[in-house]
Amino acid sequence: MPWLEDIKAKGIKVVANAGGVNPRGCRDALARAAAEAGVELSIGVVLGDDLMERADAIRDRGVTEMFSGVAFPDEIWSMNAYLGARPIATALDAGADIVITGRCADSAVALGPLMHEFGWKDEDWDKLSQGSLAGHLIECGPQGTGGNFTDWQDVSGWDDMGMPIVEVSEDGSFVMTKTADTGGLVSPGSAGEQMLYEIGDPRAYLLPDVICDWSGVTLEQIGPDRVRVMGGKGLGRTGSYKVSATYADGWRAVTTLTLAAIDAPAKAERVAEAILTRCRRIFRNKNLGDFRQVSVEVLGAEAAYGANARARTREVVLKIGVAHEERSALNIFAGEIAPMAISTAQGLTGFYAGRPKVQPVVRLFSFLQDKADTPVAVEVDGKDVPVTVATREVRLDPPATPPADSRDAGPDAVKVRLVELAWGRSGDKGDIANIGIMARKPDYLPYIRSALTEDAVKTYFAHLCNGPVERFDLPGSHALNFLLHESLGGGGIASVRIDPQGKGFAQMLLDIEIPVPAKLAENDGFHPVERV
Repeated sequence: MPWLEDIKAKGIKVVANAGGVNPRGCRDALARAAAEAGVELSIGVVLGDDLMERADAIRDRGVTEMFSGVAFPDEIWSMNAYLGARPIATALDAGADIVITGRCADSAVALGPLMHEFGWKDEDWDKLSQGSLAGHLIECGPQGTGGNFTDWQDVSGWDDMGMPIVEVSEDGSFVMTKTADTGGLVSPGSAGEQMLYEIGDPRAYLLPDVICDWSGVTLEQIGPDRVRVMGGKGLGRTGSYKVSATYADGWRAVTTLTLAAIDAPAKAERVAEAILTRCRRIFRNKNLGDFRQVSVEVLGAEAAYGANARARTREVVLKIGVAHEERSALNIFAGEIAPMAISTAQGLTGFYAGRPKVQPVVRLFSFLQDKADTPVAVEVDGKDVPVTVATREVRLDPPATPPADSRDAGPDAVKVRLVELAWGRSGDKGDIANIGIMARKPDYLPYIRSALTEDAVKTYFAHLCNGPVERFDLPGSHALNFLLHESLGGGGIASVRIDPQGKGFAQMLLDIEIPVPAKLAENDGFHPVERV
């Protein structure tokens, strides 16, 4: 590592959830590198997240998946608890220069050093919430400094994006900024999008150290690329950790073909139908069951938009994703792709990826584990350091909030695209997609809220969302957060969709049309689509 000498000379503390499945192995490799560089470093390790040795006992307890309710799998590939910040603070308190953790909440990597530096206690709820928010805003690197921002045209320097920095005060308030002389943008919009990214209920965002209420958070521009963030509240803590286990559940394969042709979308659909029909006929002859999951998406014809698609195109990419119980069935599928080039549509080309690879479906199994039964441990320089993790559940009453305002646009209403009124960011939690929508001005939010009901969002994503839609208010940042349940085809690597993590959902929703008063549209320079 080229920076070890600087880290030691400048007294820099480093915390990284880089241990993977072997934190001690990572420590040993780092210690060897330090010795070779002639640098003396104290290295701490946080252990206890890996629960594989307890799999049988957890199965015997009758644990079920926290979202789907399915039974605990017979065979587990991995099982790790999301640990919190206290063990990290303990390692730093014991003199560690570098702390390596296994699985922990991403925000804990920032909260731990703050607890160490300021001496925050386990009941300093608001400070813990603000510290967690600071970690949340920087955990995705340049995604918090203008990366993936809705107003992409306002962000310079994509080739040299600045990394985010949070300057945190003892009271928990902080300023978000970025490294100087680099690309990117730090504004209330870009920071607000990252705050909304991959959270659930903003009044009860559950983290290992604190239950966060970020509904009243404010974001204020105080200088170029400097945003002051305040108002995060803490409402106690849970008595459990979230655990993510993985297990094999059948097989998957994905293929893509290019079509450049007249009537390309229709031809692509028919090619997919031919491939699947032929495979199913072979399956029956070999006594194999049907596909467990099929996803056909004609990319370029706006397949992701479903009934909202508007594209007319002569050039598309056909994507077919399938899952099956038997690997042999997907080997048959893989062998039936290339022959289509000489037996179906003219213009079929682009077998760039070659024969599709058959891969295991790795599915996520999430559940809660009592903190008191989780073997959290800290070592510094190979020696045990006592660590006390607060395990008692504490629930505080949330402060009363005024009812949110929904406002009808009136008889002279015109429709404008939501992107003119708001920023948006989307992500995933398993098979749940979240879409955060933040009004560009407070005055816009009542009209957005009136139009974006749970039913309206459910209808807009009817082709993707199989479960309910929930909506949550964040009045401090003039924002809404939506959770779309069962909307990602299983989510992550268990899905065969082109967007298994909902990364494009916010951009899709920002294209919806929202009624606003004609006078507002005229005064603010909007581009009306039509009168209501």
